[in-house]
Amino acid sequence: MSEENHATVAVTGVTGALGGRIAARLAEHGVPQLLVGRSPDRMPELPGAQRRGPAAYGDAPAMREALEGASTLILVSGYRTGRRLEEHATVVEAAMSVGVNRVLYVSLVGASPVATYLNARDQWATEQFLAGAGVRHTVLRAGWYSSTPAALADEEFVVSGPASTGRAAFVTHEDITEVITAVVLDDGPRCEHDGAILEITGPEALTLDEAVTRIAAATGRPYRFETETLEEAFARRWRLGMSGVQIETWISWYQAIERGEISTVTDIVPRLTGAPATPISDAAWWPEPRTARGVR
Repeated sequence: MSEENHATVAVTGVTGALGGRIAARLAEHGVPQLLVGRSPDRMPELPGAQRRGPAAYGDAPAMREALEGASTLILVSGYRTGRRLEEHATVVEAAMSVGVNRVLYVSLVGASPVATYLNARDQWATEQFLAGAGVRHTVLRAGWYSSTPAALADEEFVVSGPASTGRAAFVTHEDITEVITAVVLDDGPRCEHDGAILEITGPEALTLDEAVTRIAAATGRPYRFETETLEEAFARRWRLGMSGVQIETWISWYQAIERGEISTVTDIVPRLTGAPATPISDAAWWPEPRTARGVR
């Protein structure tokens, strides 16, 4: 499809690390966009993009107004609130009511009703809702970010958690963005990815010790990984003032790695983008320590 004929795409989560990159990349391709969220004043100014809102995921009337005029919705998953499924369903139903006919949902690798990682269970529930919603859709299961271990480190650059030999195929925000962009641009009346689940991973599965060692080499900072027992992991996070839900969620993240639930390496990045998946050592950016959501 020629660039001047792109349909309008609504993008949620544009104030976040992934949604913002997706919107910027689509703008580079000349795709008209509606940037949708709770804080329009924090949204980027991009060519061909309108900022819409405030519209929270659970606010159906606001979402209908914000999504008016879009034909495709990129739904970047919301943060776990205990009502993630309900909020996602509200967005999708609002979108369908105003004429959106295609939904691209950003889920998680390892999504399952029995996933160890709590957030992956929520993602699976949304996937099931989409499968029965009667709307053209693609599920894009993003692997765990290459940047996450760095964000989990403490002030001394130590990453600690209950995992030792388990592996994860960490993937960069940029590779996820490129895959999603490729699917968006394939926007004819039919697409080979309609109804598909695409698992987006990095090029290799690493232990946390291997991943953190490579982050240290890439950044020149003394990152290191220390294994904790489950009891140590709980006690340390409790002393830090984390809530019960935060503790449970982060411990389940480490345990999903330990159990090998997100270790599969796929060819989605090279197959859809034409470029190899980016090794963790070559990630484009690194967050500061203690910036992962819920660890402060």
